Amino acid sequence: MPSVITQYTVNDTVNNIVGSNADDLLLTKSAIDDAIERQKSFFDTQTTKSISYRKDALRKLLKSIKDNEEFLYDALWNDLHKSRFESYETEIGILYSELRHHIKKIKSWAKNDRKSTPLFLFPSHGTIVKEPFGVVLIIAPWNYPVQLLLSPLIGAIAAGNCAVLKPSPYTPRVASILKKIIEETFPSEYVSIFQGDRHVNELLLSQRYDYIFFTGSPDLGRIVMRSAAENITPLTLELGGKSPVIVDDDANLPIAARRIVWGKFLNAGQTCIAPDYLLVNKRVKDKLLPLIIEEISRQFGSSDNAVINSPDYPRIVNDKAMKRLCRLLNQGKIICGGSVVNEQHFIAPTVIDNVKPDFDIMQEEIFGPILPVMDYNTIEDAIDYINSREKPLALYLFSSDKTKIRTIISRTSSGGACINDLIMHVSTHKLPFGGVGNSGMGLYHGKKSFDTFTHFRSVLHCATWLDLPFKYAPYKNKINLIKKFLK
Repeated sequence: MPSVITQYTVNDTVNNIVGSNADDLLLTKSAIDDAIERQKSFFDTQTTKSISYRKDALRKLLKSIKDNEEFLYDALWNDLHKSRFESYETEIGILYSELRHHIKKIKSWAKNDRKSTPLFLFPSHGTIVKEPFGVVLIIAPWNYPVQLLLSPLIGAIAAGNCAVLKPSPYTPRVASILKKIIEETFPSEYVSIFQGDRHVNELLLSQRYDYIFFTGSPDLGRIVMRSAAENITPLTLELGGKSPVIVDDDANLPIAARRIVWGKFLNAGQTCIAPDYLLVNKRVKDKLLPLIIEEISRQFGSSDNAVINSPDYPRIVNDKAMKRLCRLLNQGKIICGGSVVNEQHFIAPTVIDNVKPDFDIMQEEIFGPILPVMDYNTIEDAIDYINSREKPLALYLFSSDKTKIRTIISRTSSGGACINDLIMHVSTHKLPFGGVGNSGMGLYHGKKSFDTFTHFRSVLHCATWLDLPFKYAPYKNKINLIKKFLK
């Protein structure tokens, strides 16, 4: 059972920076109808298809984020207790990198691609035309509320779309700053933002869009997918799942422990690609677990009181999440952490040993600072366990054996993977990010963000100066000729 320690007061640096607009809670369907109709009309003017317009919009967004950077730090601290370093590392800095990369590359990405054609189509040539979808909806979660709203927006703007944005209500101060940034930067007929609860989500999803981009849980992803299916709307789903971290007996154990602690307890475990559980080879389990406990003390403090006062350890988002996570502490043996302060939304970094596959903690994505541990005898056992579950968003492996690495990568499936580290595979815009199966569909980051919000339109250009007769009726005696052309 979790223990309860003395409550400490968090030194909040600011109150709500920009107050919530009560009108946001009174949105009507007609108001949303009007906003989306204006976006459709604006898109029809062809303005957003101009490369210079897109680049200018991205530059304005970059400037606005910089102008509001301090507000964002304060809001992230107040909503999630995120430090300035973690806020920059996992949210703001990533956006700066993406924006600069898109501004630099957008012109070349948007160029039409000329394609050759087979002999039987002579004389002709093909072209792939990159065109925006139109009006897109982007729904973001609360765990990385800045990055996961604005990163898809960067791709949508770069591709030439208009966008409707919906931040999470669970991080209200951040949502208010995002609203400020968007409304100061863009006309609402180009980019608009709506705040509110599930009712607003339902109103937004009742509309018809040209593309939907959703980040959240698999359960909510199914709701979004059903809504998209009503209008046969293409979509990207960035979901989650139970991502394993495997530590084999040939791993560098001190490095593995250090990186596991960092990746698992980043944002207090509220990361869709956090390692959800640890699979460790039995031969090194008794060596690895003390190293993990030692690393928790080194990174966050050697006592519960030290951790709760650490400026580097975030908080759980709300009471509902606290209640769910506390329930997961009731099975297995807590060998580190387990302390809870409900009023502060604090759960200490926790490691649970003696976990069984049928425990509650192994049936759902944890999304919190709790690391369950299971062991295995052979790498085959680990592979079999992973493959018996839904495909995860990420898979992590610590090993120095190249054969084992190749075996695990070739015989499992996941949205992405990282060898001998955690989380870092999403930090480069040269690697696309996305899920597979239950963990999502579609890719973004870097050029893939542009591609996601772009329709690749195939156009065949045929000349009229020559008109080969074999394709026309009557077809008598033409079958052998057509067979030669279509070989």
